[in-house]
Amino acid sequence: MSLTSAYQHKLAEKLTILNDRGQGVLIRMYNIKKTCSDPKSKPPFLLEKSMESSLKYINKKFPNIDVRNSTQHLGPVHREKSEIIRFLTNYYQSFVDVMEFRDHVYELLNTIDACQCHFDINLNFDFTRSYLDLIVTYTSVILLLSRIEDRRVLIGMYNCAHEMLHGHSDPSFARLGQMVLEYDHPLKKLTEEFGPHTKAVSGALLSLHFLFVRRNQGAEQWRSAQLLSLISTPPAMINPANSDTMACEYLSVEVMERWIVIGFLLCHGCLNSNNQCQKLWKLCLQGSLYITLIREDVLQVHKVTEDLFSSLKGYGKRVADIKESKEHVIANSGQFHSQRRQFLRMAVKELETVLADEPGLLGPKALFAFMALSFIRDEVTWLVRHTENVTKTKTPEDYADSNIAELLFLLEEIRALVRKHIKVIQQYHLQYLARFDALVLSDIIQNLSVCPEEESIIMSSFVSTLSSLNLKQVDNGEKFEFSGLRLDWFRLQAYTSVAKAPLHLHENPDLAKVMNLIVFHSRMLDSVENMLVETSDLSTFCFHLRTFEKMFAMTLEEPAMLRYAIAFPLICAHFVHCTHEMCPEEYPHLKNHGLHHCNSFLEELAKQTSNCVLEICAEQRNLSEQLLPKHCATTISKAKNKKTMKQRQTPRKGEPERDKPGAESHRKNRSIVTNMDKLHLNLTELVLAMNHVHSFSVFEHTVFPSEYLNSHLEARLNRYLESLLRQASSGTITLSPAMQAFISLPREGEQNFSAEEFSDVSEMRALAELLGPYGMKFLSENLMWHVTSQIVELKKLVMENMDVLVQIRSNFSKPDLMASLLPQLMGADNVLKRMTIIGVILSFRAMAQEGLREVFSSHCPFLMGPIESLKEFVTPDTDIKVTLSVFELASAAGVGCDIDPALVAAIANLKTDASSPEEEYKVACLLLIFLAVSLPLLATDPSSFYSIEKDGYSNNIHCLTKAIIQVSAALFTLYNKNIETHLKEFLVVASVSLLQLGQETDKLKTRNRESISLLMRLVVEESSFLTLDMLESCFPYVLLRNAYREVSRAFHLNRVLASTH
Repeated sequence: MSLTSAYQHKLAEKLTILNDRGQGVLIRMYNIKKTCSDPKSKPPFLLEKSMESSLKYINKKFPNIDVRNSTQHLGPVHREKSEIIRFLTNYYQSFVDVMEFRDHVYELLNTIDACQCHFDINLNFDFTRSYLDLIVTYTSVILLLSRIEDRRVLIGMYNCAHEMLHGHSDPSFARLGQMVLEYDHPLKKLTEEFGPHTKAVSGALLSLHFLFVRRNQGAEQWRSAQLLSLISTPPAMINPANSDTMACEYLSVEVMERWIVIGFLLCHGCLNSNNQCQKLWKLCLQGSLYITLIREDVLQVHKVTEDLFSSLKGYGKRVADIKESKEHVIANSGQFHSQRRQFLRMAVKELETVLADEPGLLGPKALFAFMALSFIRDEVTWLVRHTENVTKTKTPEDYADSNIAELLFLLEEIRALVRKHIKVIQQYHLQYLARFDALVLSDIIQNLSVCPEEESIIMSSFVSTLSSLNLKQVDNGEKFEFSGLRLDWFRLQAYTSVAKAPLHLHENPDLAKVMNLIVFHSRMLDSVENMLVETSDLSTFCFHLRTFEKMFAMTLEEPAMLRYAIAFPLICAHFVHCTHEMCPEEYPHLKNHGLHHCNSFLEELAKQTSNCVLEICAEQRNLSEQLLPKHCATTISKAKNKKTMKQRQTPRKGEPERDKPGAESHRKNRSIVTNMDKLHLNLTELVLAMNHVHSFSVFEHTVFPSEYLNSHLEARLNRYLESLLRQASSGTITLSPAMQAFISLPREGEQNFSAEEFSDVSEMRALAELLGPYGMKFLSENLMWHVTSQIVELKKLVMENMDVLVQIRSNFSKPDLMASLLPQLMGADNVLKRMTIIGVILSFRAMAQEGLREVFSSHCPFLMGPIESLKEFVTPDTDIKVTLSVFELASAAGVGCDIDPALVAAIANLKTDASSPEEEYKVACLLLIFLAVSLPLLATDPSSFYSIEKDGYSNNIHCLTKAIIQVSAALFTLYNKNIETHLKEFLVVASVSLLQLGQETDKLKTRNRESISLLMRLVVEESSFLTLDMLESCFPYVLLRNAYREVSRAFHLNRVLASTH
């Protein structure tokens, strides 16, 4: 064939297009096979009982189906022909795509044979790789087609429906049906087809021999060669890592195995005639039991090869070779790969450490990074496909690796380093291309003995493109594009590899070497991300999810591997690379797999971490309890007996010797590990994992690992919070303003719970430190939800008593009328109880906010000052939107505000059931009236006694004041009304109600009248809107002074009585 026709055949372009097209067709075949093998996703016609007879008939008669004379068998198909066409069109067209792909592949392979192309992976790498890839892809498509059990039914049913609808068969059906029949036994047919291509295929495969032997060395040979080590020869550390075949250095061994196994399977004739082919084939058979066709679909190498060769004459020795190789794999490959993984863990860790410390080495040693990634990926994929498929084995440990997480983590670390220092890589290789590669290439071109015009034009364009590069392009962030240059080199490989080419590439190896180097260097400028995908993509886990989950579970059981567990969610980001534009329908499923597993891994890590935190807390509490006074009795008794020897008592038998507090800190041996040591170690490892990366992307979703931990801790701490507040509302815990903590009330017969240990100032600071500002915001929102749920119930109570409250508001100063109105109120006790609960919640929030303020001041003192100054500029005349914005900022820093912006926002979000703002405002006013006239009821409760020691009440009614002030401020801010005016009204009505209590003759109703009177002062102290002068005008201060005196006298009297008893 002439050189001109070689140009016209466009071999490089066709190989590029057909390989991409073949991948799409292969994925479609996989998708059809997967869909039809699952009853949930199978086309509905294949499952309908009414269709059974039709399906059997189509399957039996395929492809010669007489549609017109088979109405008895095809009646159900006729009834649903339109629906069948609509549903099966994509399936049918996918099979047609296979047929068309086959036609194009045959045409190209025949053209390549006619051109007598020379293939050598070391010279024309792209040409040879594309040729072998096309053969493997085509074979995989045919094998996948033969594995679709319903292929005849799908094609036949579609054609029947088509003929019923249009009166004639589909134009492609005859050839398509024949193709499906031919490939019922796919390998037999394929070997017949590939017989004429044996010379080209075997030549391409033999060029792999030296490379394949080198890449299949064991861990000991790697160790002896100090593979991947940058520090083994310090003087050469900054020398560029070059090779005559750059792309071969990171070429996947799995890919080569696939080429060799399938290539010699199809062109097996050379195995008996060529000793070198036989050696390469046997070496490959000793590597794996399974090779991947696509995703989780594999080829069982030895079984398939043995079955084929057993049916051929003269292949008895080859069958014996297969059996011998299989025994070798079973006996040795597991240990062989285990040792290689162990070596890679050490070697790549060293490489990553050096590159992280000296990222400038990524320039000259970028090749090492991609080699490391490729080696790791090969070992991981080998382990995955064998773990998944080898179910019965005497050595299961060969197919399990408890340390696999470290290898995955190192892979992610190298990828991250390359991405982080992309500019270092670009700057180095740009200078390499412009100042070295361009000059060397120019010299080689000038020394060529023969150089046709087409080749000369292409190579001259290479030199001019490379010579024009300068460093400013990197500094300016310019996007590089060398795909055209690489495609031209691919074309040149094709032109110079045909038999009658004037310029033969195999006669000019220097040209091939420098161009292979240029291709690698150009990819370092514009295709680093593609290189990372090519060398380290682990999207195979998307189709081996059970193995993926087992590896993760195994990692969590190994304390030393916990820090590497973050690699599993990171690998979920790889799943996006297994999508293809020819199969868009699977994108949502792949996306769901990626997001679901990323989420489940992070949830499990966060759960483990939060469990560890709580276990440490429990352990610390146990240690703290050892310091309680009750535990020192034995020690005191022993000390006392020691002094009085006469009274010494021998210890009772069976009585355990109690260790003194702190004994756990004394170590006789450093190897002794306590439970606390293990917990702290686990926590350290887990926290390192959760905080390893700030964020990463999975299918356009940005994931923040630390937020998972925050949410788990928040959930656990909210449960603690709800428990604390529930006990406060039930009266077992009370807020002590004097101690600035919730304290437990002692109860007989119940276990003592020290609430103050979990709610004092230091605990609030610790809570704020642990949760951070966003956690505190979440905590606040959670608290506000509880507050608003109480406000909803309070509004209902006001609505039920609306008429009575309106009359009370107008006649509160008329004792006679009030005497008849007050008994008509329903649920007054309920109002007080719910308002007290609100007060407890808001009091706890105020304490938490104070903790946040202290932590924020410590961390960001330069921010706290401006925030506090800004808050001081807010006056009652300031626009309410501005006021709330400033208060929201201040509240986020823990600074207290007259109006709580979180409470305002929470109340604003309440559904109002279409009631008007005027009605809502009226309800708010009447709520204060309801509270004011209900206060005297508190005097009947024995727990309503004011304790001067706690500065509060046992039933927490002192929290009422905070609830009244803050809820009023929020409500009247929302309705744009004057807060001070309404609080004055409350003060007046409450004063009148309490003063009328003084005229009550029933001693039960006035039991704690003095204590209740003190609430009036607490209301004023709580509010910035009220003053003591305002209180004096309606509630004489002398009454408060007398109340304080009576309360103090009663408190001391009770204490004296308690001490005498």
